[in-house]
Amino acid sequence: MRRVCFQLQVKPERLEEYTEHHRAVWPEMLRALKRSGWHNYSLFLREDGLLIGYVELESLEAAQAAMEAEEVNARWQAQMSEFFVDLDGARPDTGFLELTEVFHLEDQLDALEN
Repeated sequence: MRRVCFQLQVKPERLEEYTEHHRAVWPEMLRALKRSGWHNYSLFLREDGLLIGYVELESLEAAQAAMEAEEVNARWQAQMSEFFVDLDGARPDTGFLELTEVFHLEDQLDALEN
């Protein structure tokens, strides 16, 4: 399972509304994410709008392609896109900045045991 961490920037004046949308994500969107292989998916929001996402999946590209085929995803991304800055026309689900993992405790502990 691959771990992916990503970053986006929410418009500071839209933080409350963005948070409210994520308190009750549409059930069909939740089911689409699950069907598409998104596991252990979390979003973390700083008070200045920095958004960090974390997800575990087999392949980011395959999971994104699977979501592309979900009708609900187009509607969700259209609604969410207005909350972000610096997407340059990209949708939030493909326009994020992927971060490089530099440390994972379990990987290093496993290496010690081998």
